[in-house]
Amino acid sequence: MKTIFKTLSNNILLHVFLAFLAIFLGSETAFSQSTVGTISGHAILKDGNSLQGATIKISELNKTTTTDSDGSYQLRNIPFGTYLVEIKLNGYDASPATVLVDQNNTDAKLDFELTYTSQKLEEVIVSSGGNRFAKKESEEVSKMKLKNMENPQVYTIVSKELMKEQVITDYNSAFKNVPGAGIAEVRNQGRTTNISRGFATPQLVRNGVGSFTYTTIDPSNLERIEVIKGPSATLFGSTISSFGGLFNRVTKKPFDFFKGEVSYSAGDWDLNRFTADINTPLNEEKTALFRINTALHSERSFQDAGFNKSFFIAPSFSYQVNERLTLLIDAEFSASKGTSPTRLAPYTKADATAHSIEEMQIPYKLSFANNTVNYTSQQYNIFAQLKYKMSDEWTSQTVISRTRSSSEGYVVQLTALSNETLRQQVTNQDYPYYGTDIQQNFNGDFKIGNLRNRVVAGFDFYSLRATRNDASVNMPAINYREPGAAYNNFTLEKIKPLFAAATYSNFVSNNERTYSAYVSDVLNVTEKLIVMAGLRADRYINKGAYYPSTNLTTGNYNQTAFSPRFGAVYQIVKEKVSVFGNYMNGFNNVGGSDFNGNTFKPNQANQLEGGLKFDFSKISATFSYYDIQVTNVTREDPDHVNFQIQDGTQLSKGFEAEFIANPIRGLNIVAGYTYNDSRLTKASPSTNGLRPTTAGSPTTANLWASYRLTEGAASGLGFGIGGIYGSRYYQTNTADFKFSIPEYTVLDASVFYDRPKYRLGLKVDNLTNEKYWSYRLAAQNPTRVTGNITFKF
Repeated sequence: MKTIFKTLSNNILLHVFLAFLAIFLGSETAFSQSTVGTISGHAILKDGNSLQGATIKISELNKTTTTDSDGSYQLRNIPFGTYLVEIKLNGYDASPATVLVDQNNTDAKLDFELTYTSQKLEEVIVSSGGNRFAKKESEEVSKMKLKNMENPQVYTIVSKELMKEQVITDYNSAFKNVPGAGIAEVRNQGRTTNISRGFATPQLVRNGVGSFTYTTIDPSNLERIEVIKGPSATLFGSTISSFGGLFNRVTKKPFDFFKGEVSYSAGDWDLNRFTADINTPLNEEKTALFRINTALHSERSFQDAGFNKSFFIAPSFSYQVNERLTLLIDAEFSASKGTSPTRLAPYTKADATAHSIEEMQIPYKLSFANNTVNYTSQQYNIFAQLKYKMSDEWTSQTVISRTRSSSEGYVVQLTALSNETLRQQVTNQDYPYYGTDIQQNFNGDFKIGNLRNRVVAGFDFYSLRATRNDASVNMPAINYREPGAAYNNFTLEKIKPLFAAATYSNFVSNNERTYSAYVSDVLNVTEKLIVMAGLRADRYINKGAYYPSTNLTTGNYNQTAFSPRFGAVYQIVKEKVSVFGNYMNGFNNVGGSDFNGNTFKPNQANQLEGGLKFDFSKISATFSYYDIQVTNVTREDPDHVNFQIQDGTQLSKGFEAEFIANPIRGLNIVAGYTYNDSRLTKASPSTNGLRPTTAGSPTTANLWASYRLTEGAASGLGFGIGGIYGSRYYQTNTADFKFSIPEYTVLDASVFYDRPKYRLGLKVDNLTNEKYWSYRLAAQNPTRVTGNITFKF
């Protein structure tokens, strides 16, 4: 698998270089002509979204081109004169427009705004080709309208179209399309963590603001997933981002025509999933819009025990009060019941004989769980946004986000006690989280002299509070290789009496607030050179853990931090080829003090990164090299037992590549490759110089290639194949003991038939029945077949 990805990378690099060379020479030839010019612009929909794959044509010159992933186009070598320019795409209406090209207007601009016809959006997707998964434009990544080619930061987009093609029924499977994400670490209640640049990164961001989600995320309401790479504290703060970046869930929004679809998926292990997505205007003026998404999901584990049942509903409403003021309110509500995911701690003492999950020889299909030992969870996310156009140059955006995630019931942890035995620990808990994020942003787009400035300045308030009421009990040790009759002793009836003598802890576990102010400016020095600078001031207040039984508070502290960022982009070929570099900063608040009473400072992560971005009609690609240095890491004080000092350091550096290609009509390819070198460069003797266990696989790769017929009676018929690869990594990594997780190569395939009124899909996950595990040593699904039928109206 590694050889395949390496060959693929080398071939694509060669073709990218040749394409770049051809375009560069072409642009030089065009420049030398003194009596010709260019016509360029963008095609957008009435709702503001970019339109990809539209044909732009000047009939009298017999010149045509198509719009790129961001809706942009360019017609070159146009002789001076006045021309009628047409735009066409099935399912849309637009009028031709006239444009003049002369010595005073050699770079003529012409934009198009299109409206939907009676045909639905999916009909256009079925009948058109184009680089379908290359759209990267986002207002959340930089909190402003900034194209990918103008942005010195690296990010990945997983679109809902790609998720539909892959028949994705769970949130974690979408991350197969994210370079370097690895296998999701699923924690209690279903909340997940993936890897970004060698750092564990939780799911804490929704629509660009904090949205702590303690439970499973349903993908039915996702417009896309934005994966922002590198320390991002300047715009997003430390509380919701890691040193590796952040994952932003962008939800579906209402639009101004009626459309809907209902979908049913069924698969192995009693998977049953029903979803619906209905959108409609509420008045004739189409200023009031409503959309609702819902999902009903149930499935059991491939193992002997384990299940999940959930209900999800997400209404959203937008109202255009007037030409300047727009209101958006959306919400997500979910309730679920299930068994806790597997969490296994290996045996690590000196006499341990197993140094990998394979060597443990724990039966792959045994869960060591019981369906009566389960929990229920509830979640809501409420998001309100007010946009006001203050002037032609300034816009105000006010956002309020409220969240609640809770869990009630029993969760299980497995601990290996010897080379042959393990113990089940059960926790009975009531654990609610409450989060609030209030944000005020001012966006400006203006010129000072001839220099264009795009500015975001904002204030942010974020709070998180959680209470815990829990107790834990231990079950007798059992032989995990041959458990025998003892395996049947793990039931709720036998567990409940143990809690009668257990001690419950009732305390406020989290009570923290963050007050922040930030500003970022993107400056066009020339048409091709763009520089960026930003700064955040952050005041963090942790009120500590409060124990009402003793009226004591522990761990309370306050910290102030500053987070700068800088970047530059030079477009070698405007909107086609960019070279970029950035300095990004992140920080993480740390409580406590050393032996001498000196309070600790926040950890600091400083990233230097450089790379290339390409965006042609047939291929979009990003190559980058990054170096992240982490300082102020706490480690064991070698001179004072039970104390720490804050002089530790950590390094994470590596290379990332992403390709999104449409080499021929109907064929779409999404591929990624990452190499990450992470190690503790100054740490305690047991871990110094070693790779952190939370850094994941050093080498990962992902690929998805699909082909669909775009013409003829079988138009819409297609198939896809792809996979993910991850090299061996460690669950335990110390100088004295190492416990590894083997490398994995997982292949998937799908067949689909996409028509304007319906869609049929069949997906096979893990074609080769690969055995592989997550960081928490949870066995992953073997071969699984899922079928889907969707009706559109």
